[in-house]
Order: sequence, then C-alpha cells, then structure tokens
Amino acid sequence: MSQQRPIAGVWGVLLAGGDGTRLQSLTTRIEGDTRPKQFCRILGDKSLLTQTRRRISPLFDPGRVIAVVTRKHERFYSRELHDLPQTAVVAQPENRGTVVAIATAILMLRDLDADAIVTAFPCDHHYSNEAAFLDVIEAGIIAARNNSDAIVLLGAEATYPETEYGWIEPVQALGNGARLALSRVRQFWEKPILATASHLQRRGCLWNTFVTIGCVSTFIEVLCQAAPNAMLALSGGILENDLDSCYRSIPSIDFSRDVLASQPGRLLVIRDAVSVWTDLGNPKRVFNTLARERIAPAWLESIRGVETPVAS
Repeated sequence: MSQQRPIAGVWGVLLAGGDGTRLQSLTTRIEGDTRPKQFCRILGDKSLLTQTRRRISPLFDPGRVIAVVTRKHERFYSRELHDLPQTAVVAQPENRGTVVAIATAILMLRDLDADAIVTAFPCDHHYSNEAAFLDVIEAGIIAARNNSDAIVLLGAEATYPETEYGWIEPVQALGNGARLALSRVRQFWEKPILATASHLQRRGCLWNTFVTIGCVSTFIEVLCQAAPNAMLALSGGILENDLDSCYRSIPSIDFSRDVLASQPGRLLVIRDAVSVWTDLGNPKRVFNTLARERIAPAWLESIRGVETPVAS
C-alpha cells in the first residue's frame, strides 16, 4: 500500500521532549550520561530519534517535519537535528507533558498551514515491520481526511495484558482478518490494573501506540475542550513570542489521561495488526525487543549488573 513518497498536505511532528526517567537506569549505562532515551543509541548505532526520523521519512516532505524538544536537552538534540531549519525545532522552556508539547506544535502549525493534517510520533518506539507501519499511517491519514471531526489513533494488537499502556475499546469488534479496520472508540482506558487489562485483551481491545492523526482544527478543538487554560496561555505566548512566561503558568498535562480518556466520542482507532509495535519504556521491553529481533548493539556486552529478561 505504501506510496513511498511524501503525502501532500500532511505534517509530521516528532515528540522528543520527554525526560526518559523510566529508562534512565539503562540509558545511563549505555551512554554514560543522563540523556533521555530518545537521544540514546539503544537499538544500534543511531539514536531512537534518528531512527524515528528515518522511519517516517518516506511519507513526509522534509520541509513538513517539526520536532518538539525541551531546551535543557539542547546538547543532545542540537547534534541530532542540526540539518532541520531553526523554525522546525520547537524548543520548550520546560517539559510540561504531552498535551503542552502537542498543543505548542499544533498552534504553531495553525499559522503555517491551517488546513493541514498532522501526525504526531513519539520517538521511543520500535516496529518489526516498518513497511506495514507506513501502510497503517497512510490509512490513518486517509481516515482523518474522511472524518475531519475525529482524532485517529493507531491501536496495536494486544498480545498480553500490559498495565503500563493505554487501551482502546472499539465500538465494534475488529476481527483478526481486518488488518486496517477502522472503528469509533467506545472507551479509552489509561493504564488499567492487571485484571482489567486481561479482560480488555480477551475482548479484542487494542494498545494505544500514541501515534495520533488529525486535522489541525480538530486537534485545537479537542485540546481547547480538555485544557482551555493551557491553550489560552500558549496562544498568547506564541503570539507574543514568549513561551517562557506562559510555560511557567501551565501545569504538566497528559494527553492520554486528560484528553483521550475524556473525549472518546471524538476518537477513531485504526487497527495495526502487522507492524509489531513496542514502546521502549522500560528495560524489560528493551531486552525483549533485542532478543526477539536478534539485535546486538555494541553496548550489550559491556552492560553489567542489569538483568536481561528473555523474550516472551
């Protein structure tokens, strides 16, 4: 399905502003410093951010990709993003969570291309089948164009009852043969307890990959509904070219918990049953991914004192 060429009218947003604290026990051993995981060479000789940029590059014109980072990480992202125009690197004064990162990018894009479709990508993921991932992104973009009132989520097929992921309950069951099936969302479950996660898996619910697609105007509507004060402050900060002041007034806000879970009626989910997605959020998932994919990065032999679980 993948056209392997940029899609007109679509922007990619790289979400690379997190602090990566959950994985820091491992990334510190790999790199010898406290850089967040997105700037770390976990799966080879390139950082997760660089791998994300390469992965999505067939679908986005180079001039239609922006990266949201946090200013205190400049010594890491300045090397990673030196080839991007200065206007394509959105340096947050502080990390204020995923709502504020996404909202800052969306409000800036409103001034550049108000009619655009935006796809937001976390920069700490791995996909076993990247061609399949591109296919599902294309399908998600088409779905966003055809359903301009909705935010489209990529839902990965759940293979075990993970309690650290968000879960998406479709309105209609998406059968095993429905590779790229689309459904409205009945409910969004953020990090459920184990018993609930097991129940959701049995019912065919999906993991939330946090890859999110929608029209600029739709993102703004759902963000204003969920976080009106933050959106008002950010709009003023961008207008006055003073993000520092407005960021000081905004608390940390989580996109999954505070936006997605509160507005399931505005959500669509497209089922990704082929790409084999992993969020590299903790050491166990990293080591399981290395074992499953038979990846042996240079740092692996030098690690001592870190338990390396086998792939399940």
